[in-house]
Amino acid sequence: MPRKKSIKHATTEFNAEVDKILAFLSTVKANQSEEHITWLHNYAVIRLYKEFEGLMLDVLVAAVNNDTSTLEATTDVKFPKHLTDEVCEFLITGTGYFDFKGRSGLIKTLKSFVPDTHYLVSTVKKQTYTAALDQLSTLRNFAAHESQVSKRAALEAIGATNLSASGAWLKKQSRFDTMAQKLKTLSSELHGLAPY
Repeated sequence: MPRKKSIKHATTEFNAEVDKILAFLSTVKANQSEEHITWLHNYAVIRLYKEFEGLMLDVLVAAVNNDTSTLEATTDVKFPKHLTDEVCEFLITGTGYFDFKGRSGLIKTLKSFVPDTHYLVSTVKKQTYTAALDQLSTLRNFAAHESQVSKRAALEAIGATNLSASGAWLKKQSRFDTMAQKLKTLSSELHGLAPY
């Protein structure tokens, strides 16, 4: 029988990737112009979002893969006890890719596959992670698209009235580091709660 997905493994990998992003930023910032440092932070928030999105897909697949009763509780459909990782991922993504719109969209997506009382939902819903999750999504969108809609959402998430680029805000006052560490804390909390 194939090995089951592991939330503990996924969270460990995520934390290691965040550490790589932070190390990258601290290494390449020396002797760079302010514009280049802004660009580096734009790249870093896009990369951080990618890693977090991957983490959320992996933990959701693992939750369903290890206990199909979680999926049964949200769908009222009886599933076999053993589903492959690929089947679980297909159930979550369909023929598309995994995506969510901000913190509220992530919570809604999680609740589509695990019960409201599941530790994935209750952890992501914690107030302590709200700002980091909202800022991650909106600043990533602004860094990637630079549209007026994404700019307005980013401004709202950071509580500002002016913003030239996501990286311009993130590079100041260790904001990127603070957000990255908050996401690592969320990941570590999931690691501690996961039975596998």
